[in-house]
Amino acid sequence: MELIFELALILFATKIAGDISVKLGQPSVLGKLLIGVILGPAMLGFVSDTKTLKDLSQIGVILLMFIAGMETDLNELRRTWKASTLVGISGIIVPLVSGYLAGILMNMTTIQALFLGLLLSATSVSISVQALKELNKIKSKEGTTILGAAVIDDVLVIIALAFLMSMAGGEVNLTMMIIQKVLFFIGAILVAWKVVPWVLKKFAPLKVTESLISGALIICFLFAYIAEITGVAAIIGAYIAGVAISQTDYKHKIFEKVETISYSIFVPVFFTSIGVAVSFEGISGNFGLIIGLSFLAILTKLIGAAVGAKIAHFSWQNSLGIGAAMVSRGEVALIIATLGLETKLISQELFAVLVIVVLVTTIVTPPMMKYFFNGGAKPTELKNVALSKIGI
Repeated sequence: MELIFELALILFATKIAGDISVKLGQPSVLGKLLIGVILGPAMLGFVSDTKTLKDLSQIGVILLMFIAGMETDLNELRRTWKASTLVGISGIIVPLVSGYLAGILMNMTTIQALFLGLLLSATSVSISVQALKELNKIKSKEGTTILGAAVIDDVLVIIALAFLMSMAGGEVNLTMMIIQKVLFFIGAILVAWKVVPWVLKKFAPLKVTESLISGALIICFLFAYIAEITGVAAIIGAYIAGVAISQTDYKHKIFEKVETISYSIFVPVFFTSIGVAVSFEGISGNFGLIIGLSFLAILTKLIGAAVGAKIAHFSWQNSLGIGAAMVSRGEVALIIATLGLETKLISQELFAVLVIVVLVTTIVTPPMMKYFFNGGAKPTELKNVALSKIGI
């Protein structure tokens, strides 16, 4: 019964916190993230970081990216693939190099420093998706560029991670990792094109309650599961499933009901669980490192991705908005950090620091996106800031 109480508390608290956040001029997702910290073990301790909560949270992020896929304009995605590639690649190079240099300054070995740089190169746009929805940017050229860049970012970072693990002596077959990912994307595209419409047509006339919605969720979860076991993030599989359904005649009916299911329970749990997972134990003597790595993580991703967007001919203001959307490291970086802890590439102390850094990048992303996309500064001012940060 404790879980039932926690769910009731989470749903109540996220709605109130989100409303307060909007009234204060910030995206509602910021309040939902912060309320998780307040309710969790780090402060009040009303909600525990249990496996059940994590599982519900995983469903929430999968459904969130599934909805983002259904809202994606595939034609716009095709038009922005060059911009997405530039944003994805430049958004990896800058944090990778900066993280590596920071690791060397921290007296890490070359492999450890590269691992830190790779961790800082990760991106999770699950939080950015919600901010894009609230800013009415999810279907815009900027929104589709961000989503496309996230896919590219995920694939490149995972391949680079596999390569690094093989260098570090881990049992990783680099060739097999790459083959698995290539086969996943080829298979996912073929299934999305030929199988998904057929499955929905078969489910739609079934004489049972909400058969069409069930069929859509089956597709979503299978795509997410197969993506995960082939080394591609589950959220990428869910996103592809959403894009596939967006091309069918059932899109609107599925979207409305899946959105209702998701935002009623699973998505609020996901937002809250990020804060609930935070622990301040063992970091009292590392505030300087936390602040330094947080600034490094935010600025390198912001500027790196923004430069790629600018090369793709976005305005400086929108380029920095795109860069801000790529700042959140989210669950992707946490997974990489856990792998680093297990393989002794980072210490338990540094792991605790990196968890806080990941949380910071996640919390600052929504207000940064609102600031840049809503014209919080003049374009000329933004240009001068960006140029100064990259030394031009």
